[in-house]
Amino acid sequence: MVHLLIALVVFVWVFGMAMLGLWWRLHLPDHHLNEESVSTIKLATGLIATIAALVLGLLISSAKNSFDTVNADLVRNAVKIIQLDRNLAEYGPETMPLRQELKINYAKWIDVLGSGRESQLMRLENPDMVGEIHRFQHELAQLSPKTALQEHLQSRCMELADDVFAARWLALLQRRGSIPAALLFVLVSWLSIIFAAFGLFAPHNNTLIFFFVMCAFSAAGAIYVILEMDTPLDGFINISVAPLREALSHIGT
Repeated sequence: MVHLLIALVVFVWVFGMAMLGLWWRLHLPDHHLNEESVSTIKLATGLIATIAALVLGLLISSAKNSFDTVNADLVRNAVKIIQLDRNLAEYGPETMPLRQELKINYAKWIDVLGSGRESQLMRLENPDMVGEIHRFQHELAQLSPKTALQEHLQSRCMELADDVFAARWLALLQRRGSIPAALLFVLVSWLSIIFAAFGLFAPHNNTLIFFFVMCAFSAAGAIYVILEMDTPLDGFINISVAPLREALSHIGT
């Protein structure tokens, strides 16, 4: 919801700058818009537009990379949780309580990630959820292997458990995003200058105003997509937890 509000503000702001440019065109003295002035302003605006396009492309690429990284990490996590459960099963029937506890805790974690709501994601910091992780790892370490195979399986399970639960901290760190707000502010400032120049050089008619609306909507949409992909665990554009639910269906079977 916050990202949608930010996108709406960006839309209103850049469209308002285009309208301000139209107003300036009607009120500026003629010598301010002579051929030399217009050429100079167009060159300056072209430079700003080039920089803005480069930064916008980099931000979209960065946000997409963050989104893909988290998605790949969660898929790997789903594979490792199955491996952990299979190793526990191979260890022996005495690990059945651990397998059941693992399934219950993993289901809770999937429900939190799948909610897509900031209020639910904050539960990742809940001491009870953190305590469940530590308790499981402690119980795993307390197993008493009787054979070399069980000793190997216990060591392997502890490594997998560390990898599986590390994904929780990854999710916690990724939910706030990594793109600096100052960079987005500068980008919107550049877009404002560009749209003001559009209005300054455009004749006043309804067709142009309509296309100003479309362009402002596109710019705001780009900002919205960047913010959504930069925080892949919440919002409208978020990570699918389908691989995790598929992995959950195989735990304890």
